[in-house]
Amino acid sequence: MPATAVALNLPEPSGERDARVVIRPAVADDLESLVALEEACFVFDRITRRSFRSLIGSASALILVAEDAASRAMLGYAALLFRRGTALARLYSIAVAAPAGRRGIGRALLKTAETAAFDRDRILLRLEVREDNERAIRLYRAEGFRPIGRYLDYYADHMPALRFEKTLRGDKPYDTGVPYYEQTTDFTCGSCCLMMAMARDVAGFELDPVMEIRLWREATTIFMMSGPGGCDPHGLAVTAHEFGLNAEVHVSQSGDLFLEGVRNAEKQKVMALAQEDFRRRVAGYGIRVVVEPFSLDTLRAHLGRGGTAIVLVSGYHMFAKKVPHWVLAHGDDGRHVIVHDPWVADERGESIADAAYLPLPYATFDRMARFGKAGLRAAVFLSPRRS
Repeated sequence: MPATAVALNLPEPSGERDARVVIRPAVADDLESLVALEEACFVFDRITRRSFRSLIGSASALILVAEDAASRAMLGYAALLFRRGTALARLYSIAVAAPAGRRGIGRALLKTAETAAFDRDRILLRLEVREDNERAIRLYRAEGFRPIGRYLDYYADHMPALRFEKTLRGDKPYDTGVPYYEQTTDFTCGSCCLMMAMARDVAGFELDPVMEIRLWREATTIFMMSGPGGCDPHGLAVTAHEFGLNAEVHVSQSGDLFLEGVRNAEKQKVMALAQEDFRRRVAGYGIRVVVEPFSLDTLRAHLGRGGTAIVLVSGYHMFAKKVPHWVLAHGDDGRHVIVHDPWVADERGESIADAAYLPLPYATFDRMARFGKAGLRAAVFLSPRRS
């Protein structure tokens, strides 16, 4: 968040324009006003003077204050927490002075907090709210937050808390022309990524569930840890080549992949044979294979030339399950790799809007783009085949 203040003209409920309100980062001189506002707004679970003092200026926190530009009176605040090493931000607390209620200050603070979190390379903003705070809940829902859980006995008076989350995207739309497709099974992420790439770069290609299963059958390893198999990078490259795309395999290790999580020896044997078939066909088609971990710079250069890339990530970072998962990287805005994640976590209240055109900060993407104890790194770089 830049140190400069944000000036806002907030409309009154009557439609008249309010006096100018400034939203800026808190400084040490705001301590007394913050404590007074806290005591006026809350009966339980107040932030203490000591905590406010610690939060102001902390590298892992940000307090935004809204004040009247003329009188300098504090009208509200929002406190954000940033966990190191993650792409998460938490709205720790938000308060608006009673005389300033219904003037849009809470909404303005929330929007400014979202911008501040996004500017610090956070892609998710989470919060907790009292279950009986209907006004705040309406605001969060109206601003695109989705419920993700409930904590019993969370507050000092034993009131439960509702948890909400929002995917942050910034205010600049990004469009590469790659359409989004949501996978219809638990195991077809790889084929769905290939479908999305081909929908833009292969003339006449159409997205549908029949093609989703067909491509999966043509690129699958047969088995995974349990249940149906997932797609192999060499298999995806072969399938992409046969459908008219240029493909290049980047993998951090040679030989068989994904076998360490499969205990059944017969399944391991079948998987190894399937992967050997893919490698032979890759060689027969003359598809380039780079046996080394791809770098972020290499990926960005490929995206900059208009290509796409099916990238292996850990499902733990996407939906809290330690399984291999494929996403499609298709853009680069100078700070983020833009991806389509074919998995939409319906059970968490997600929609396509949470999975398409997802801006992943470079460092976050780099951490996600590996799988397993060995840190397997794999991607299939795709580009249109020029005639």
